[in-house]
Amino acid sequence: MKVEILRFDDFGRGICYVNDKVTFVPFSMPGDVLEIEITKGKKNYNEGKIVKIIKPSKNRVVPSCPYFGVCGGCAYQMLQYDDSILEKQNNVINYFKKNGLLIKPNIIKNDIPYNYRNKITLKIVNKKIGYFKSSSHDIVEINKCLLAENKINEVIKLMPSLNIVNGEVIIRCNYKDEVLIIINTNDKIDISKIKDIKDLKGIILNNKTIYGDNYFIEEVNDIKYNVAYDAFFQVNRLVCGKMFKIAQNFVNVDDIVLDLYSGVGTLGLSAATKARKVVGVEINKNAVDNANLNAKLNNLTNAKFIYSDAGSIKNLELNFNKLIVDPPRAGLSKDTINFIKERLPEEIMYISCDYHTQVRDLKLLDDYEIIDSYVCDLFSYTYHAESIVSLKLKSVR
Repeated sequence: MKVEILRFDDFGRGICYVNDKVTFVPFSMPGDVLEIEITKGKKNYNEGKIVKIIKPSKNRVVPSCPYFGVCGGCAYQMLQYDDSILEKQNNVINYFKKNGLLIKPNIIKNDIPYNYRNKITLKIVNKKIGYFKSSSHDIVEINKCLLAENKINEVIKLMPSLNIVNGEVIIRCNYKDEVLIIINTNDKIDISKIKDIKDLKGIILNNKTIYGDNYFIEEVNDIKYNVAYDAFFQVNRLVCGKMFKIAQNFVNVDDIVLDLYSGVGTLGLSAATKARKVVGVEINKNAVDNANLNAKLNNLTNAKFIYSDAGSIKNLELNFNKLIVDPPRAGLSKDTINFIKERLPEEIMYISCDYHTQVRDLKLLDDYEIIDSYVCDLFSYTYHAESIVSLKLKSVR
């Protein structure tokens, strides 16, 4: 059937109407005239796929990636880079507005929109190695990813030598092109060829180190971070460096800062270069150990990190005036929201990889007003956007 795409949804899919029912079409864009096929019909919407581009949008460009349109990793490669950023910014603004929150976010661009990812996860099914297809668990076999750092792409080519039938391989790379390879499989593997990779730091099989180390040192903004193989670290070193500068500028020399969901200490240590004191809270024990080691590594004696669930810190003996939160995609727990509303810090910096759950939480934190905001392009050419919002406690009524 012939349709015209009218706009994007929040997940990078084009929207059209079929018999007055909203229909989502991945890899399409406003202005495209398409022949589509309905792949899924629901009560309130359809999902479709492109059969043929009858007339492309005047703004459509030829995607650089040969897997685009099949692989589920990217959504916006048919856009110019600057257009994709504006789309993300508009998505965030409109969703906030829809929920009664007005923002004018600054855009933090990715100066290198390709070859920026320092971590990828390859799926292996029946010896096929690659990413999942869009909206499925079928494998798109790849031998290169345009989003991954060049060193990671070198490693991808050696993955068939492992002889894995079913499983997954995570490849991580640091600023010095050192590599960690994390393998999860029940199959018997052969690591003889990948052991020869230049600057290989370690191989971890089913959470057990079988070669080298289970960590490496990362560096951003002249701060070094000891990063365990399973610890969270932002996948885009360049853009996260800009984000860490925002966290640093958020604090003053007399501030006492609580950093929830602190990971290996990236935001907390950035704040500690300026604040009087920083305490981080993290539920991943390896990450806590790394964070405290990182504080020592950088001679930041005013920062410490504790092992705890962010929602279980009601009795934390710390009089803090500023709060940094960087929760997982699910957002803040109810206990964390209640903790914040009880302690009422003067200012909050809320960093989120899902602005939908961020908005949900902001509406609950009604003692605060938004004073600044950013949309950070950590994940170029995907529909994901990192949203940063700075909040200030409202005046006493």
